[in-house]
Amino acid sequence: MSTDFSKNAEERPEPTNADVKGKIPNWLQGTLLRNGPGIFSVGETSYNHWFDGMSIINSFSFKDGEVTHRSRFLRSDTFKANMSENRIVVSEMGTMAYPDPSKNFIFKAITFLNHTVPDFTDNGASNIIKYGDDYYATSETNYIRKIDPVTLETQDKVDYMKYLPVNLASSHPHYDKEGNAYNVGTSIADKAKTKYMLFKVPAVAEKVSDKSKFVPALKNVEVACTVPCRSLLTPSYYHSFGMTDNYFIFIEQPLKLDILKMATAYMRGVNWATCLKFCPEENTLIHLIDRKTGKLVETKYHTETMIVYHHVNAFEDDGHVVFDVIAYKDNSLYDMFYLSKLKENPGFHDDAYCKPSYRRFAIPVSDKGIAVGEDLVKLKYTTASAVKEKEGKLMCQSEVLCQGFELPRINYDINGKKHRFVYGNCVEESALSKQIAKFDTETKTMVYWTEDNCWPSEPVFIPRPNGESEDDGVILSSVINSNPGQSDFIIILDGKTFKEVARACVNADLQKDMHGFFIPQRN
Repeated sequence: MSTDFSKNAEERPEPTNADVKGKIPNWLQGTLLRNGPGIFSVGETSYNHWFDGMSIINSFSFKDGEVTHRSRFLRSDTFKANMSENRIVVSEMGTMAYPDPSKNFIFKAITFLNHTVPDFTDNGASNIIKYGDDYYATSETNYIRKIDPVTLETQDKVDYMKYLPVNLASSHPHYDKEGNAYNVGTSIADKAKTKYMLFKVPAVAEKVSDKSKFVPALKNVEVACTVPCRSLLTPSYYHSFGMTDNYFIFIEQPLKLDILKMATAYMRGVNWATCLKFCPEENTLIHLIDRKTGKLVETKYHTETMIVYHHVNAFEDDGHVVFDVIAYKDNSLYDMFYLSKLKENPGFHDDAYCKPSYRRFAIPVSDKGIAVGEDLVKLKYTTASAVKEKEGKLMCQSEVLCQGFELPRINYDINGKKHRFVYGNCVEESALSKQIAKFDTETKTMVYWTEDNCWPSEPVFIPRPNGESEDDGVILSSVINSNPGQSDFIIILDGKTFKEVARACVNADLQKDMHGFFIPQRN
């Protein structure tokens, strides 16, 4: 059985009760929001890439053992423009939008100029993030869209550029215990410099006398540090970063955005994704930033060529910063999600598939007094190494903990601390997962959940209040069920045993999505 991932979704904005089978724990009270592409064709036009689809947000609300579901399209400016013209008129990373052939020369000229210095899409179809008390749908452009986390209605459009000079920003912020958010963005050719900016969005928003006026928490943004880009017009692409109590970990990888090529892409008849340049001859730089001083540590780190989309976690241990990532040997993953490939190959088995590996790095904070050729890593539980080279840099080699594992989530209560368990999707044979797993980083073993003809999303761990152990809680994953006559559902698994506790079957078709955010009822 296969499923059509290019089929347009249908929204269900009114809440409907799901059919619960099993018993949902009484303590599970809150809402899981999930975001991903939902519209792939408008009129006679279609997107080329699955990531380009217009956002649909699904909500699963848990209260007193019951579940209600609703979904709504993100009413972004992109959505409104496309729908009003009944064709795709706003370009996305993998799809260039060209004017209707019947449009006049002036219209076409304006469209060309808009693509030379692009004003990016506000189609936030990647994740849900929280700044202050507000929730936003986000992708990786300078625009985010505020949403109502209950009704899912689209609200204000917020431009990062009004508050700090970043043209792009990650869709995976970190949060501390006080609710402050931390994120990273790219500032391109600002004052003749291209740099990466790590910034803090304070949890407490500014008090406004006019209650009707929306003031985003971003107004109080603080730049935590800046990292110079190794090349002015080819900044590195990134999707996430690491954070501990005292450090940020930013990976500058050899997958780069060629800004000059982006400026001419429209004229050349190619999409912006073709301007992503993989440079396998280059090493990967690891930047360790002291959060207190906002400066890079003196020691310089690098490792072999790799492409990282998702950091798992990072922690400090005996003078080392240990961080776990999901790494690929090349950038072929993006190409596998072109809709033409998905249609040709619904089973998603592809000889070009590059299976990711779960890698652990351990980097010493200081290399003072260490001889060339010496391995500085002294931790007993990892084979990761960091060897001092003649130039004074440390060449870091990771330990591969497992393979074929993606979309990692941990118990976020211990983010920045040493973790043992990670939950994720198994992508052993293809980039499309048919099973989710709990991985034990100490024993290197996995336990699985799978069901025939079912496609689970990224698993999200929800800790039990006052839980007794790291894995005391439940896992939530929305599941596409392609068995005839059976409903899609959200599965609830026990965090310790990974056995099914309950499932809630919904009266709607779910879509393959990207990422999710759980809002406890107290919030």
